[in-house]
Amino acid sequence: QVQLVESGGGLVQAGGSLRLSCAASGRTNSSYRMGWFRQAPGKEREFVAHISRSGGTTYYADSMKGRFTISRDNAKNTVYLQMNSLKAEDTAVYYCAAYVGSGSYYEVSEYDYWGQGTQVTVSS
Repeated sequence: QVQLVESGGGLVQAGGSLRLSCAASGRTNSSYRMGWFRQAPGKEREFVAHISRSGGTTYYADSMKGRFTISRDNAKNTVYLQMNSLKAEDTAVYYCAAYVGSGSYYEVSEYDYWGQGTQVTVSS
C-alpha cells in the first residue's frame, strides 16, 4: 500500500505557472506507474498526465500537451506536475494516484491510492 500527499497548489494569474508535488510513503513510489487527474466543481474527475515507473514514458491529455510536464524522482519518492501557461479552465482540485490496473492509463478506475488533492485556482 502507498500513501500519497499532494502539495504546491494555490492561486495564480492566467499565464502563470505552478509546480505540484506528490510525495509517496509506504510501498516505494517506483513500484507504480503514476498519474495526475483533476476535478473541477460539478464535473467528473479527468485525466491530466501519466508517467511510467522509470519516468521514460509520459502521456498527456490533449488540452495539457505542451503546457504541462509530468516527471518523477524515484530517489525522493515524488512525482511532479509542472504547469505552465495556466488558463482559468485549469482551475480544479488536482490529485495524484498510483496506477494499479491493466487497462487504459487515462481511466480513473485503473488507479488506486489517491491523495487528498491540492486546489489550483487560476484567475483571469
